Amino acid sequence: MSARTTGPSRSDLVADTALALLAERGMRGLTHRAVDEAAGLPQGSTSNLARTRQALLELAVRRLADREARVLALHEMPDPRAGSALLADALALATHRALTRNRELTVARYELALEATRRPELRAYFDATGARFRDQLATLVTGLGSTDPARHTLSLIAWADGLMFSCVAGSFGAEAPSLEELRAGLRELLDGMLGA
Repeated sequence: MSARTTGPSRSDLVADTALALLAERGMRGLTHRAVDEAAGLPQGSTSNLARTRQALLELAVRRLADREARVLALHEMPDPRAGSALLADALALATHRALTRNRELTVARYELALEATRRPELRAYFDATGARFRDQLATLVTGLGSTDPARHTLSLIAWADGLMFSCVAGSFGAEAPSLEELRAGLRELLDGMLGA
């Protein structure tokens, strides 16, 4: 058995490069050859790992979900019984990280989401990887005493996605909201949903 290197696996390198290309060049700029060149890999390396475009997109979606799990850190969210203010603070921090240090990743997610609207096979894969985030958020909202967890989860996701889209690709793209602005917005949303 060979010793494992400390760098990323070839699969992670290819997927990370694909995500960077999506953010930089859009869907048209994502090719097997472009990934090889940008990653500094021998020609054909990406094709050996992900033979088809669908396989390359699935690899990117899987890596996106892994990286966003670290950004959002839903497993570190406070116990909802501690109150909505603490949860709003934690969600604001996760959203702020997505808008600032992980802006490129957020742009890549929107590229993949739009492509999934045109590729049913990618839509199924994209939705399945996103389900873990929705499920965790639904558990948190339920713990806060939500009377309609499914609707409230959708409202929270729509608020965060809409805000992030506006700030990375829309008319508010020049400057991300401050952490305090995000906290205030989330507190208002949670208080309105929960009748606090």
